[in-house]
Amino acid sequence: MAEDTPWVDGLTIGEVLRRTAARVGEQDALVFPQLGVRLSYAALDGEVDKAARALLAMGIGKGDHVGCWATNIPEWVILQLATARIGAVLVTINPAYRSSEMGYVLRQGDLKALFLIERFRTSNYHEIIAENCSGLADKPYGEYFNNEFPCLRLVVNMRGRTPEGMMPWQEFLAESKKTTDKALASAEEGLKPGDAINIQYTSGTTGFPKAATLTHRNILLNAWYVTGCQAISERDRMCIPVPYYHCFGLVMGTLGAVTRGAAMIVPAEYFDAEATLDAVECEHATTLYGVPTMFIAMLEDASFGRRDLSSLRSGIMAGSPCPIEVMRKVVDKMGMREVTIAYGLTEASPVITQTHTDDPLEVRVSTVGRPLPGVEVRLIDPESGEDAGEGENGELWVRGHGVMLGYYGNGEATRQAIDEQGWLRTGDLAKRFPDGNYSITGRIKDMVCRGGENIYPREIEEFLFTHPDIEQVAVVGLPDRKYGEELCVWVLKRPQCSLGEDDVRAFCKASLAHYKVPRYVKFVEYFPQTVSGKIQKFKIREQMMDELGLKEEKTA
Repeated sequence: MAEDTPWVDGLTIGEVLRRTAARVGEQDALVFPQLGVRLSYAALDGEVDKAARALLAMGIGKGDHVGCWATNIPEWVILQLATARIGAVLVTINPAYRSSEMGYVLRQGDLKALFLIERFRTSNYHEIIAENCSGLADKPYGEYFNNEFPCLRLVVNMRGRTPEGMMPWQEFLAESKKTTDKALASAEEGLKPGDAINIQYTSGTTGFPKAATLTHRNILLNAWYVTGCQAISERDRMCIPVPYYHCFGLVMGTLGAVTRGAAMIVPAEYFDAEATLDAVECEHATTLYGVPTMFIAMLEDASFGRRDLSSLRSGIMAGSPCPIEVMRKVVDKMGMREVTIAYGLTEASPVITQTHTDDPLEVRVSTVGRPLPGVEVRLIDPESGEDAGEGENGELWVRGHGVMLGYYGNGEATRQAIDEQGWLRTGDLAKRFPDGNYSITGRIKDMVCRGGENIYPREIEEFLFTHPDIEQVAVVGLPDRKYGEELCVWVLKRPQCSLGEDDVRAFCKASLAHYKVPRYVKFVEYFPQTVSGKIQKFKIREQMMDELGLKEEKTA
């Protein structure tokens, strides 16, 4: 079927899974090599049915909010598809959240049920829930009540030991026997593609996460078009090391595979370079997803040189600006000749623009491609509010099938993000080229103004990536009494190199305007990152201001 008339349009996620299982039922659907888990599409569809019936048996139905707080495990995928099958809204929760953040989600997200694991790194989820949910152990499953979280009734433990008050995953699944196939079919019949089906929390400038609400149609069409740009079919095997709590894993990964009938290969519970390379090699993955820091880690892994990655052909690098030099290495050294670049944000389900496998390499290393079918893009001059001209920087606005319903429980934030004509403001600065492709030049809030000159950190980062001794960089602006702001760069240099601060400045001076030369240079061993691998520049800025004793300069 033509890419501009996707067969998934007009269907719900549950219907799409059923049709794919009917078409390629015996093929691999879900593979977790480290856990020895391998489910065909027919088997996955059956497991999803069982979990969906269990949800109904526990009193969860259409419109109820179900939280998932876990790393990448098989139960995550089953729960994602089971909630969709009955119309419950899956609320995805960042595995890195701590007690106060979890309390906020339980309360703001109106969770009726929470599914979790025992721990992630230094966070003990069970202890965090005990801090927030007093008296959980005193109530039968499904009957919990707390005035602070009036919607919450059930907590299910998916992995690890199960404390009192939480329902073990296997006991939860056993509840499926109390619900008939007819009751499940009846629940499915009442669903519509425009129904809310997923809430994802995304940080805002206020510091409080906002709950982006997405529909079946939002994320199914995005998944279909994103995989179409990679020419994915049922013959492909998609390696997915990106986290499921984020659109990259949940939409571009799981739903992308389901819309095409491709296999999902999940290397580990959370990203590990060696485990990912193992999965690609042993499972003969044809496509690989990741953010730039993940690809850098794989390229630098000690085992990389002896790997057979010849099965790889395509994939996606996204989630944060993709350094051109890293992209070239992915093509040349990993053999991902058809790798694509995607740009988007959670509120747009997530992808807005993407390159294609048949685009010239120069397009795929220097742009983020063109808008997906059915997606409109315009660039707005942040100062004048008028449309930016070709080749000029402007804030990227988007409209179309990917734009979220809004922020759950926050009408004011929704109105600030989406105007009356349906245009979503991204906060990202971009340029449009004559061939219709776009490049992202930075974020409005990241833009540095030094002595009246607007500086885009992305430009300087891309330049520094061309230095042979530099592995990773991040550029931020720091307050300055004289110029308003000065540039600061954090540098991770390659092993056994003797690069110094003056060398970095001299390298910049040779090719960049004087005002783009960083005043502050700091060599580091690591960068503060989100679970999904995005560098947290606000933490770099805060740390440097503290180290240097800087304060924000007041402006008139």
